[in-house]
Amino acid sequence: MTVRLSVLDQSPVGEGFSHSDALRASVELAERADALGFTRYWVAEHHHSPGFAGTAPEILAGTLLSRTRRMRIGTGGVLLPRYEPLKVAEVFSVLASLHPGRVDLGLGRAGGPAARFPQQVQEVSRLLGLGGGQGGGAGSLPPLPPLVSAAEVPPRLWLLGAGTRSAALAGELGTSFAFAHFLAPDPGVVALEGYRQGLAASAWGPQKGVLAVRVVTADTQERADGLALSLLLWRSRKDLGQDRPLPSVDAARRHRWSTAEAERAAVNSQALVTGTPERVREELEQLAAAHGVDELVINTLTHDPADRVRSYELLAQVFDLSGQEAPEADRAPAAA
Repeated sequence: MTVRLSVLDQSPVGEGFSHSDALRASVELAERADALGFTRYWVAEHHHSPGFAGTAPEILAGTLLSRTRRMRIGTGGVLLPRYEPLKVAEVFSVLASLHPGRVDLGLGRAGGPAARFPQQVQEVSRLLGLGGGQGGGAGSLPPLPPLVSAAEVPPRLWLLGAGTRSAALAGELGTSFAFAHFLAPDPGVVALEGYRQGLAASAWGPQKGVLAVRVVTADTQERADGLALSLLLWRSRKDLGQDRPLPSVDAARRHRWSTAEAERAAVNSQALVTGTPERVREELEQLAAAHGVDELVINTLTHDPADRVRSYELLAQVFDLSGQEAPEADRAPAAA
């Protein structure tokens, strides 16, 4: 089975770097990923975070669409409870009109009251002219006309989640679905199987499920180990209430780990794939097969943006992405 790779970019901020540096690094990474053969590139939404710079994924996605030519660009994701569905639909309809066939709209339920999330997803879908799905009580909602300015090729709609609830909802509503293995690896197999079962009963056309995995690789095992140590220290601190920029490899090696930090690192290492490119490829192919997916969305966090670019370059080489052609459903329409 051919495994395709995509990118989930959280615009990480390293110690000694600014948020502006991180955003510029995201643009540079997207340009490189486009040339390397990655299928899609998603940017995340975080607020009030010293470690992540991306607060407005719709603006960053628009910039990346103008700076790339081949990849699909989207969000991983827009935190829908924070916004009115009409505004989200209008923004992404504009992006899709300017860049037909290249826009993904990933939606997350975090950031506000989640009770209305299923209805909000349906509202966005119908406003974009995608329909409202057949599950989740769609028939009880008042009809909504599509946007007057709806794009001829609308965005592809995705739900994002780390559990079975979001997977089931994506199946019911007939959207594509991305499972966040890097946040909660254990329920992934069950969640994706439940998604596929729900999707089979929906009235929408074929969609797909992907797995988002946190990966760090490098030219040597020693360097990969150092990058992983830096990432795990950052994640341990975050879990313990210290939201800080990513430490350097040298700082992580000098750090005197507390018992609590070490315990969190042991847990978080289970959701991290790291090592030399060959070792990483073997583990990623096993994950794809176990979860029944043919595409992995790779999330890599490093202190120095150069290490992040190199990690993606090595993945592209070991998976021979330059020799892959994007699936027909993910290709932009040919220019007239």
